[in-house]
Amino acid sequence: MPDLKNYDNSVALANANKRNAIFPLLSWDIYGAFFHNLKKNHEDFLELEQIATSYKWKLELNLREELNENDTIIVTNPNLEIVFASNGILEMSGYKPNEVVGQTPKIFQGKNTSAEKRAEINVAILNQQPFEVTLINYKKDGKSYDCHIRSFPIFNKKGQLTHFIALEKAA
Repeated sequence: MPDLKNYDNSVALANANKRNAIFPLLSWDIYGAFFHNLKKNHEDFLELEQIATSYKWKLELNLREELNENDTIIVTNPNLEIVFASNGILEMSGYKPNEVVGQTPKIFQGKNTSAEKRAEINVAILNQQPFEVTLINYKKDGKSYDCHIRSFPIFNKKGQLTHFIALEKAA
């Protein structure tokens, strides 16, 4: 680290008499992007917690941890209409969260999405069973990407199905 201190002192001395001094990249620049993502994850967590509380979810997932480990989280009602999408959906698919709310996950499917894997997902949903699958999804701009999905039915404390949650990563 002494070399960096000498460098910083040299740069400061060289720029001391200049009107528009050039400043080196500061760690705050990098931290700013990290902080922005941390803030978005916290907002997503609060919204998920609100949904979980209002529907009295009986959930064994750590939602905060899952938000940090996955690209996006999508929650659908039993009719498979999206009621929540985390902010990571934008980077992964090009859709803003509010653009997918009210849609079904079919919005991400296209011509090369495996019919076999879609059938596997449908059977799991009908049987209210968890599933894990990697399939081809499509971004808003039409480009395809591999998407790894872990999904679980969510029941309330009375044992009634209230939602499905999908933890997704671009594979």
